Amino acid sequence: MDASDPDVLPSETGGMDRQLEPKRWSFARWPLAARIGLAATAAVLVVLIALRLIAGSGTRTLRVPIEQLTVARVEQGVFHDLTPLRANVVPRETVYIDASDGGRVERVLVQAGDVVQESQPLVELSNTNLALQVIQQESQLNQAISQLQQNEIALEQDRLSNDRALADIDFHLVRLGRSTKRRETLVAQGAEALEQRDVVKDEFAYYARLRPIQAESGQRQSDLRDRLLPDIHRQLKILRGNLVVVHDKLDSLVIRAPVAGKVTSIDLKVGENPSPGQRLAEVTPDAGMKLTADVDEFYLSRVRIGQTATVDLNDAPITLAVQRVSPQVHNGHFTIELGFAGAGPANLVAGATAQGRLQLGDDRPARVLPAGAFLERTGGEWAFVVDPDGRTAERRQIKVGRRSSEQLEILSGLRAGETVITSDYSGLDRVDRLVLTH
Repeated sequence: MDASDPDVLPSETGGMDRQLEPKRWSFARWPLAARIGLAATAAVLVVLIALRLIAGSGTRTLRVPIEQLTVARVEQGVFHDLTPLRANVVPRETVYIDASDGGRVERVLVQAGDVVQESQPLVELSNTNLALQVIQQESQLNQAISQLQQNEIALEQDRLSNDRALADIDFHLVRLGRSTKRRETLVAQGAEALEQRDVVKDEFAYYARLRPIQAESGQRQSDLRDRLLPDIHRQLKILRGNLVVVHDKLDSLVIRAPVAGKVTSIDLKVGENPSPGQRLAEVTPDAGMKLTADVDEFYLSRVRIGQTATVDLNDAPITLAVQRVSPQVHNGHFTIELGFAGAGPANLVAGATAQGRLQLGDDRPARVLPAGAFLERTGGEWAFVVDPDGRTAERRQIKVGRRSSEQLEILSGLRAGETVITSDYSGLDRVDRLVLTH
């Protein structure tokens, strides 16, 4: 058999020749540096192609399962300018009772829930240091009062002394004037010497010169007394008032009810030592109830005194009015107080809660969209609007007017009948188009 015969296999020829198979190409046999370079080049090409495609379309698209979204329809209807309320029933008035000087609790005479009368003792305290201070202050005040009284007495004595001296001068002038006239007659008759007459005349002249001096001195003393006495009396009044205050410090150790009402809070034990200013009790006078509610800070500029609210109390709607708006914001909310237009329900209990709505403005026709979580991300500036085929949603600029917990007033950007995605837009800030998948 011929070895050149194509049908003859090499093994059959018995020779040393064998058929060689062609070599296959293998990336793994390339050098490591070459493989890394080729992979980097491929990655760069992929990125360039992706960028080219994105730059060519200009639209950032994301595929989202439609069952993960919430949609709502824009309608031409009525915007109800309301915000929900969760109100708490609280007493209209509450009187707080604090410890003015502190002390040790000796007796607790009432408990929470007791009805008390005005000035009724509630708690008895003791304070040894306060008692010693009162004694010392009382002694100092009494000394000051005594000194002022002595000054007043001295001024009065000066007045009496001046009046007495002036009266004495006037007496001598009258006496010496009469004596001078008699002696002139005697001298003319030769019955008395001129020297005796001159002595009387000189004495009369002395008192005549002394009288205006004494009168001027008395007037000056009187003017000084008129200036000092009102100040002395005023200081005496102040010191006596301070003395009453000092005495009342000891009386304040007996804590009394400032008004008649119900004790709503007191938690004291015999032997405790409340510090000055510490809250001891609360008394609620029988002045009725009111409601307080926390409102989202977004509505702070729109809530006004006099606005009405409707709440459900005892399974019946009750109308109230805003009586006070607190401008302070805590944890994103501010507090309002609501009062009854007339007498409130008689069976209200402090601490009860009620659901209701606050009327912020009048209802009026508008394009409205149900409120949704998307508002937190967009601020009412844009939204995803679903195409009529329901397969895609496009980002669109919108303008929102008034808002409530349930509705948004659409000013522009949306037409009645259009469908809007109202669920949360987390992660969609830079997306222009959504492809809705099933």
